Amino acid sequence: MEMLGAVLIIIGGIIALVYTIILIIKAFQTSIWWGLAYLLIPFAALVFIIVHWQVAKKPFLMSLISIPFIVAGMILAPDTMVATEIVQ
Repeated sequence: MEMLGAVLIIIGGIIALVYTIILIIKAFQTSIWWGLAYLLIPFAALVFIIVHWQVAKKPFLMSLISIPFIVAGMILAPDTMVATEIVQ
């Protein structure tokens, strides 16, 4: 079960990474300043998504697909998580 959990976490991470990269590309397509802000300023990504909802809606909502994968992986493989090892 731990192997399946680790695989689910990796799949969720890949999905999140792909759609984060797509959102960064959308920010740079809007303007160079939005792209740099997205990368360098905390919470600028959230502001970009809210202000440019029509542009960012699809990749943002698609990135939410990663959440069930990561949660299921954490439930199936709690011992493989680094945070669990730090706490113990």
